[in-house]
Amino acid sequence: MRLSWKLGIAIAAAAFGPASAAQQIPDFSGLWARITLGYEKPLSGRGPIDNRMHRPNGSSNLSQLAGDYSDPILKPGAQEVLKKLGEISLTGVAFPQPSNQCLPYPPPYISSNNQEIELLQEKDRVVILNMFDHQVRHVRLNAQHPARLVPSWYGDSVGHYEGGTLVVDTVGIKVGPLSMVDIYGTPFSERLHVIERFRLVDNATAKAFSDRGEAEYGRVAGDNGDGVEIDANDKGKGLQLEITVEDPGVFTQPWSGTVTYRRPQGEWAEMVCAENTHEYYAGKETSIPVAAKPDF
Repeated sequence: MRLSWKLGIAIAAAAFGPASAAQQIPDFSGLWARITLGYEKPLSGRGPIDNRMHRPNGSSNLSQLAGDYSDPILKPGAQEVLKKLGEISLTGVAFPQPSNQCLPYPPPYISSNNQEIELLQEKDRVVILNMFDHQVRHVRLNAQHPARLVPSWYGDSVGHYEGGTLVVDTVGIKVGPLSMVDIYGTPFSERLHVIERFRLVDNATAKAFSDRGEAEYGRVAGDNGDGVEIDANDKGKGLQLEITVEDPGVFTQPWSGTVTYRRPQGEWAEMVCAENTHEYYAGKETSIPVAAKPDF
């Protein structure tokens, strides 16, 4: 299986003609993981919405997801939504969001609330696998968005390689009751436009960004039992995803953040929300339906 993916990369490289610095296609194969949530703040420029609640060590309190609704980047309607959701969270009850309602994770939310991915690179597309609920995204390479686009859960994603970077452009993301771009519930509108840039970074850079992310949000692997751990002995490159979000219907300006992955320890950590009878967001077990009498 691994060999077939690398063969696909080789075929894609051949399709782009003779190799050059601008045409080199990076090899993103294999598993990539992290042990935190949220977006790492960019080194410069406007970053994502912050959590108003923090633990004594300064990290974001993931048990109290109260986004900063006073952030001037938010338009009034978005401020109201974020304030309401934060108030629910501070009562000790998790507000509904895709992760606890077993719904598809729209981009960029899927990157803020997901810990393990795998990229399958083919000649004309890249398939992105996510550990939660078997969620799969398809990126058409060297293509254009259709003139008449029907909104969908993951939107319409087209991509191309710029040197060693895979650039993914996504629009047409479906707006619904739980439309949000982050774990705090910051909403999005039908004007949401997401640019993702995947690139390999050296081990030191990957560790530095990962450490920053863990300092901001804390580690979640041990708390939620998802089984994701980083291979501390791996000295290879990391995978960094830079996300730029633009939505004039919600934000007064674009913002960006990063998600940095490293090689995991162990196999794919599959998590299936719909098959989990423990309502972790409510702290109780879901009753299994029992028939009072045979139905046949």
